[in-house]
Amino acid sequence: MRENIIVDKSEDFAVRIVKLYKLLQMERKEFIMSKQLIRCGTSIGANIAEAQEAQSDTDFIAKLYISLKECSETRYWLKLLCRTEYLSKNEYSSIQNDASELNALLVSIIKSKKQNIGKAKN
Repeated sequence: MRENIIVDKSEDFAVRIVKLYKLLQMERKEFIMSKQLIRCGTSIGANIAEAQEAQSDTDFIAKLYISLKECSETRYWLKLLCRTEYLSKNEYSSIQNDASELNALLVSIIKSKKQNIGKAKN
């Protein structure tokens, strides 16, 4: 089976988000922001998985745009959790780096797919 970096990285990221959610709920007794975080943080990979079965290039790009938006929201909640001291600077930095990497990959894939569509039309 062919390796798909964005699928693998988004799944690994979702696992980290689930583990962070458990930590926030059980040990740090944070119940509001952590629920927002688990929804958007796991949605990134779910939409990437849906994009793999897209019916068209347009559908593929639309699913990846949703993933990109969910990634942005995830980054917001992570930053807020850090600023409110539910996450240490080191914890934040580690997972934020992964979120930034996912964001960059999504932007790159979307841009590349749009360019390929443009070339195909010409």
